[in-house]
Amino acid sequence: MNIIITGSLGNIGRPLTQQLIEAGHSVTVISSNIDKTAEIEALKAKAAIGKLEDSNFLTQTFSGADAIYCMTPFDFTEQDQEGSFKKIADSYVNAIKTAGIKHVVILTGWAADVETSHNPGQILDHLSDISIAELRPGVFYSNFYGYITMIKSQGAIMANFGGDDKIAFVSPNDIATAAYEELTTIYEGKKVRFVASEEMTCSEAAGILGETIGIPDLKWITLTDEQMLNVFISFGLPIQLAHDLVNMQAAMHSGTVYNSYLNNRPVLGRTKLKDFAKDFAAAYHQQK
Repeated sequence: MNIIITGSLGNIGRPLTQQLIEAGHSVTVISSNIDKTAEIEALKAKAAIGKLEDSNFLTQTFSGADAIYCMTPFDFTEQDQEGSFKKIADSYVNAIKTAGIKHVVILTGWAADVETSHNPGQILDHLSDISIAELRPGVFYSNFYGYITMIKSQGAIMANFGGDDKIAFVSPNDIATAAYEELTTIYEGKKVRFVASEEMTCSEAAGILGETIGIPDLKWITLTDEQMLNVFISFGLPIQLAHDLVNMQAAMHSGTVYNSYLNNRPVLGRTKLKDFAKDFAAAYHQQK
């Protein structure tokens, strides 16, 4: 199959590209960074350098493809989050229609039903007569890297969810495997597939990570929504994005997101948090 991957060689894109290449598929990886060209080609994939907002570029790249993997990246500097996401969504829809693509896998998230400006699922509303799999992964293990500075300075993980809140965590490798399966499976219609690797409370997750970095009593403290919003703003996040993240995390704290997940509970992936914790510990001790 001729398959197009968006998202460059990120946490999902790299293992997904490797799996597809190893299985004998022809893969084109879209990246906005020309410096990624050699790295992409080293995996024996083709590099297509351009922006997702450029509908003409996407149409040309999508032409002749059997399947497309679509993801919409966050831009942590964009003030108009909603406008930015809509521009990318419109570009995707136009390119998919113009290029005549019949098979699409789109990455959203397990909190996709929460009202935010970041809604990759809006692409689905404008596509018909094609097969679409919407992947809804839980909270990425790799997100924990973003807490390293906080743990070093505050001695704890803090967010407006935590403690005994039950979370479905997921390894990007397991997401890549799910995306591979959906890209290479022929079916008709639309479907939603949740993806998770392990289910546990935030306190249990903190305990596993804490043990590996020498802080066995590491706590995951639950902040108020207002406190979390102020933290995000102090980090320099655009106001719209800060509110979106607070709303998503509040829905996780209330149990709304987890209950929706339980109604669509998947078979858990192979990579457990203890496996990831080894890489986390290496990154933690390396960071000054």
